[in-house]
Amino acid sequence: MPGSHFPPDAWIVGVDLGGTNIAIGALQADGSREVAFHSEPTLAVEGPEAVTERIVKAVERTITRVQQETGATRAQFVGVGIGAPGPLDRARGVVITAPNLGWTDWPLREKVHAATGLHATLDNDANCATLGEWWLGAARGTRNAIGITIGTGIGGGIVIDGQLYHGASDVAGEIGHVTIDSTGRRCKCGNYGCLEAYASGPAIAERAREAMWGEEPGVLWRLVEGDVSRITAQMVYAASKQGDPIAIDVVRETARYLGAGIGALLNVLNPEVVVLAGGVVNAGESLFQPLRAEVKRRAFRPAVEACRIMPGALGGSAGVVGAVAAFLQQTRGLDPA
Repeated sequence: MPGSHFPPDAWIVGVDLGGTNIAIGALQADGSREVAFHSEPTLAVEGPEAVTERIVKAVERTITRVQQETGATRAQFVGVGIGAPGPLDRARGVVITAPNLGWTDWPLREKVHAATGLHATLDNDANCATLGEWWLGAARGTRNAIGITIGTGIGGGIVIDGQLYHGASDVAGEIGHVTIDSTGRRCKCGNYGCLEAYASGPAIAERAREAMWGEEPGVLWRLVEGDVSRITAQMVYAASKQGDPIAIDVVRETARYLGAGIGALLNVLNPEVVVLAGGVVNAGESLFQPLRAEVKRRAFRPAVEACRIMPGALGGSAGVVGAVAAFLQQTRGLDPA
């Protein structure tokens, strides 16, 4: 990318650390080429030392694959960007706490640096996914963007004038914990009425289970063979596409909840684009159409007219691409223009 202090043929390894899987790959510094993207189990139960060792081995395997496929030398690899669940202390490169991993105060950045000999950076995984979509995905070409990742929880990231916005203590972007109902459902964070308590994958499944009691069996019943404990958000989306009335209502209700949260964000931040990523995009226009309508109803017209609300373009590689982009920004290698 123009303005990078790295040569365009330099390589950076990106790591997207999740509670279930580690996604990893390598990109050239100008973003023109991605090689060796793959994922493998995190196995968090083995503890932070074992997971970090697994990351290091995956980084080395990725470097070897890039060398084999492109003829690159080890000297062309300038660093490792890591996206991890938080909260984080970016200044120290420490994962302060990661409930899905069971980590507390783990110096991940320095561990990876010491084992690989490569400069490493650390940023929030949802921030990275947003930055990835801004750099090479659905938000490419914009200066102000919001990303929302919807899965087991709801994460987010904010790009302002081409730079990730972290806030005073690296907490900015916790979109899942915007309150949409002050006396609503209790969230795992301890608050009431958080967006995550209504529109995350588990919350969608739970609302579907609640809606099914006393109703006539339909598509969703058949998908789970009558065992409502097996319902997932993905099943709800699939059933809605097959015309199941309960699933259709749950998807529309999810759109209203998301629309309430996104409408507030538009009024505060006035972005050019809001990118939604995660399994929720599988619902397609059955979700996005009522979501956009709800945002239009709630946000100021100039903010709505200036903003596109769309699914992510990078799929499972968004976090890896964003981890590389975060590395470039943190090392002043990425020109936001």
